[in-house]
Amino acid sequence: MKGIGTSPGIGIGKVFIYKTPDIKVIQRKIEDKEAEIKRLDKGILETSKEIDILHDLALKNMGKNEADIFTAHKMILEDPEFYLAVKEKINIDKINCEFAVKEVSETFISMFENIEDEYLKARAADIKDVTTRLLRVLLGIEADDLLSISEKSIIIAEDLTPSDTAQINKEMASGIVTEFGGRTSHTAIMARTMEIPAIAGVKDILKEVIHGDLMIIDGSNGEITINPTKDTIHMFENRIKESKEAKKKLQTLKGQETISKDGHKVELAGNIGTPKDIEKVLENDGEGVGLYRTEFLFMDRERIPTEEEQFQAYKIVAEKLDKRPLIIRTLDVGGDKEIPYLNLPKEMNPFLGYRAIRLCLDRKDIFRPQLRAILRASAYGNIKIMFPMISSIQEVREAKSAVEEIKEELRRENILFDESIEIGIMVEIPSVAIHSRIFAKEVDFFSIGTNDLVQYTLAVDRGNQNIANLYSHYHPAVLNLIRMTIENGHKEGIWVGMCGEAAGDEKLIPILLAMGLDEFSMSASSILKARYLIKNTSKKEVESKLDEILSLPTADDVERFISK
Repeated sequence: MKGIGTSPGIGIGKVFIYKTPDIKVIQRKIEDKEAEIKRLDKGILETSKEIDILHDLALKNMGKNEADIFTAHKMILEDPEFYLAVKEKINIDKINCEFAVKEVSETFISMFENIEDEYLKARAADIKDVTTRLLRVLLGIEADDLLSISEKSIIIAEDLTPSDTAQINKEMASGIVTEFGGRTSHTAIMARTMEIPAIAGVKDILKEVIHGDLMIIDGSNGEITINPTKDTIHMFENRIKESKEAKKKLQTLKGQETISKDGHKVELAGNIGTPKDIEKVLENDGEGVGLYRTEFLFMDRERIPTEEEQFQAYKIVAEKLDKRPLIIRTLDVGGDKEIPYLNLPKEMNPFLGYRAIRLCLDRKDIFRPQLRAILRASAYGNIKIMFPMISSIQEVREAKSAVEEIKEELRRENILFDESIEIGIMVEIPSVAIHSRIFAKEVDFFSIGTNDLVQYTLAVDRGNQNIANLYSHYHPAVLNLIRMTIENGHKEGIWVGMCGEAAGDEKLIPILLAMGLDEFSMSASSILKARYLIKNTSKKEVESKLDEILSLPTADDVERFISK
């Protein structure tokens, strides 16, 4: 069997099937509204205590970053907007608090699930996790205990919430396999932190195994072996030993520059979504931040964050990076990234709609405070501004003009900022890649967003499971666009980075190096492995094969060729 590898490594153990409690919420009419609200308050208090316990467990077993997930869970639970909406439903509809919680939470969950960005989409799981826990407490349902696993096991489940994952006894958990989920879920992130191999998206896995089956999983490629032979077990045990030795070697790369075998230097940076994410980038010796997704500052709240709130969030990261580069992407929402208080129109095709830079240029009330905050924060570090979803030269010029207007304002107010702050764009639309020589004359850098570039080049909705097999960053058309963008950027004297998933792909890194990519920005956990790969790759050697690779007819042909 095969799924999506979400946390690398080999896991060998007996199958432990974990089933989440079946929570059925029935609507009931109530007479005593005050009593029902008291039940709600009591349930929230009990749930809050449970979350405190999970926070302490996560802090002990994983560290502060992962424990912060439960700080966020508590904020969701105690969010006044959520509480007041539930209370209002109880009062107006005269219904039981469980059903009111279910109705309100489904609205919030739907908002996040309809977001295109995988990283943000996965936050729906946080809201679902918190409200499921609250419903379980309100209904008096006991929870299963993953801490009680007493032998080396592979945990099999439909899905695991962050709360479930926090309770895992990492000494006994050899691996995790789920029917749902993906690389950007908190569960996947936590599994990688705990260094537990994990695989997601394995359809019908619960029908294929029983308690006690022996299983081997490879979290790197998503492969699963059920009831393997002794020879197979021995082979994988040797691979585990080799992997442990390789991890030790990776730690020795900290503090070293990222230079290929033949002396070509590149920069390895990390992608972040919140200020706390910077800790992992620094732990893994990231040379900067290649993508700060500012969307998080705008989500799960009732109003646009103020200039001051944004300034503080950017300043914290800039100072922690201590003059290493920080690329802040301006707000990338709109279309399918629904934020209720922005009152954005419903669209037939949100992927091609009113979003990102298109929205910001139209909504000065959003764009101007963000630009002011970024420019003010630039006095405290090496900040660069990046505009997303650019499709025309006119958009670039309008956005740059807005920056110049804000600069003039700050000068008049005697507020310090970096006068020479670099401005770049994301290359994620094929027309921009094709026309990149012209765009390069307008900006200081490019950052290739492969997630959307693949989607738009191949006309494949990357969130549609029915056509997931058609979505591939190995497609020759995509690779040719990437090469064209890098070459055109260099011809005009600007540097070119990449902040999409492809930047951390172990198979693709040597190809991108050979194409001349200057900066690779990826998840923090991939940085040291990428450094190892680059240090052991000759740029010129791979360069000699580029024409042959890019002339192959299919994505599968490319992947096979570079996997040799």
